[in-house]
Amino acid sequence: MFITCGGMRIDYLITHEGEARVGEVGGNALYAAVGAALWSDEVGLWARIGANYPQAWLDRLRKTGFGIDGLVRIPGHQDHRTFFAYRASGPRDDTNPAAHFARIGQPLPEALSDYVHSTPGQDDPHNFEPLAVRPDDWPEAYDGVTAVHLSPISLATHLSVPPLLRQRGVQQICCDPGERYMVPDRQTFIQQLLRQIDVFLPSAMEVRSLFGNDVDLRDAAKTLCRWGATVVVVKNGKQGVLVQEGENGRSTHIPAYHKYNDSRIIDVTGAGDSFCGGFMVGLSQTADPVQAARMGAVTSSLVIEGYGALYALSRRGEENGRLETVNKKQSTEIN
Repeated sequence: MFITCGGMRIDYLITHEGEARVGEVGGNALYAAVGAALWSDEVGLWARIGANYPQAWLDRLRKTGFGIDGLVRIPGHQDHRTFFAYRASGPRDDTNPAAHFARIGQPLPEALSDYVHSTPGQDDPHNFEPLAVRPDDWPEAYDGVTAVHLSPISLATHLSVPPLLRQRGVQQICCDPGERYMVPDRQTFIQQLLRQIDVFLPSAMEVRSLFGNDVDLRDAAKTLCRWGATVVVVKNGKQGVLVQEGENGRSTHIPAYHKYNDSRIIDVTGAGDSFCGGFMVGLSQTADPVQAARMGAVTSSLVIEGYGALYALSRRGEENGRLETVNKKQSTEIN
């Protein structure tokens, strides 16, 4: 079984084409789970949810086939909102939704009237936010699972959970860092984290936030391997991904499935998370980080052709054909 840990969210977003989507089922744990579910029928979720998280969504997840033993309902109304605004070029923005809705000529949804951003406190290594998973939340039903992927969440979660996973028999731990803690003054904690996991999957933006805008991504990936990670995968959007196997091992660039401005791209929310889910399963099945990254590229390519975290499940059956296409693309081993 494969487990994805992180957030279960209610998404509000503005696409790169200026279309608003309000109240979508989302969250990085779910997007990663969907990425994994395209390659495995045994995928479970691990996250905290508030009393206000829709029961109908839980019922749908169960019927879809996801394991939900790890969804821990905690008392009270909890803030599950996430807002993202995308533009045709440039990074996404997760703040100031009023300005973005005004930009597309639409009123601000009432649910976002007091919204700031979805990751307050995630750079604190010592304190958990209410929805941050902690070791005591692990269900016995997940003991001995094949692999766990830690999606972006609290630094406190990322530091405290890996030892528990090893104790419970988990052999493969992958981690996508939270962007709030990928900064120089958290370097000591990042090094501590890397010594506890197997694969680190930051975005290029996060790598530059940590090392500086002018850093060479390959050099940065080698440094992260030196700090402790066995494999580092740098996700770089339409530029593809860089796979670094150890500080002195193979460096490989894998192109994205879609070409720039492909008309099939509808909504890129969850692209990185779904990549990570596919990568997790691929690494377990093939023991080859490069092939695992190709499988991740396939999952993200399906996710971004529709709306919502569950959309790609309607495309089951297409993944192997797309993998053949990706395998034929030129992956460049960097000397």
